[in-house]
Amino acid sequence: MREQVDVVVVGGAVVGSAVAYALKRAGFPGRVLVIERDPTYARASTTLSCGGIRQQFSTEENILLSQYGLRLIRDLQKEHGSDAGIGFREQGYLILASEEGAETLSANVAIQRGLGADIALLDRTTLQARFPWMSVEGLACGGLGRSGEGWFDPWAWMNLLRAGSRTLGAEWRTGEVTAVVHDDRQVSGVVLSDGRAIDCGVLVNAAGPAAGKVAGMAGIALPVGPRKRYVFVFDCREASEALHQAPLTIDASGLYFRPEGRQFITGLSPEEADEPAQLDFEVDHEWFTQEIWPRLAMRVPTFEAIKATNAWVGHYDYNDLDQNAIVGPHPRLSNFYFANGFSGHGLQQAPAVGQVVAEHIMHGEYRTVDVTRFGYQRIAAGAPLAELNVI
Repeated sequence: MREQVDVVVVGGAVVGSAVAYALKRAGFPGRVLVIERDPTYARASTTLSCGGIRQQFSTEENILLSQYGLRLIRDLQKEHGSDAGIGFREQGYLILASEEGAETLSANVAIQRGLGADIALLDRTTLQARFPWMSVEGLACGGLGRSGEGWFDPWAWMNLLRAGSRTLGAEWRTGEVTAVVHDDRQVSGVVLSDGRAIDCGVLVNAAGPAAGKVAGMAGIALPVGPRKRYVFVFDCREASEALHQAPLTIDASGLYFRPEGRQFITGLSPEEADEPAQLDFEVDHEWFTQEIWPRLAMRVPTFEAIKATNAWVGHYDYNDLDQNAIVGPHPRLSNFYFANGFSGHGLQQAPAVGQVVAEHIMHGEYRTVDVTRFGYQRIAAGAPLAELNVI
């Protein structure tokens, strides 16, 4: 006898958990089944991320999606008298710009402030006065999140949503989807690697870096796949207390760093031509020595004397077209839903994406944030919706 459920969610990390949670929290009466191939999450993009939340985007939808996540954190603080264990460090983001990028940064800050974000535009002189540990050579200005930005524990964040979905009645299954059963109009079910067949009324693709593969099983071309990113941990004994209280700082070169306990973490996304060919989880320590350390020392002279102490690799679910999320139903297979391609900002936007996907499944429309522009239609048309603040 074939198993029948109402909604299958492929992928049980933060986005899949958020979809299941939002459906059941909204009172969805049917069976929701989340299928996750790795219940340890050892190599999940969620658990290997740096756990940031920011409002400093260039696209209105991205700002609104992250603001929804911030409201969830605020609600946790009100409900529990704390952040329910996610460890939110509200130290802000600082995005720096050279003269060449100053106009774009200023325009972005105007959009953010227009949507209520507490972002200040600091000129070069103000940057130097406020952050004396920083060299302002080559900089024109910076956007500083004075509140509502920072970082938290990705594992705890995911588990809040995952446990919440289970408490409300969502079901979970360990398995790997190897086939999507469909015709020209509808998805009718999935097949797992052990041969089990599950019929469904709706399928949600929340498979992270494997999303392109899952879409391909339904005959859909989706430009989403893994991109390898290194995160390095380093120690700096000479760092001042002010430097340990620094915001997550993104240099004009693309380098980022932030405090992590009494140490720091850092990373740098490569240019397209330098993307690692091997999509494994091995760390290239030369990337730190040759590319990251010189940039660190240039922007923060104290970082000339540091010691790398640890490193790891995570994979972005990278949208090759425009590095923006792909959300909502497929225009032809109308019960196949996308929640993919976040390109590094899925953790902070998962609660909102779960909410809007649930709204569309239940009501046929978006009610919290209108993400129509993030729909698959732009992918089919090859018409990118560019996000200028991709880290």
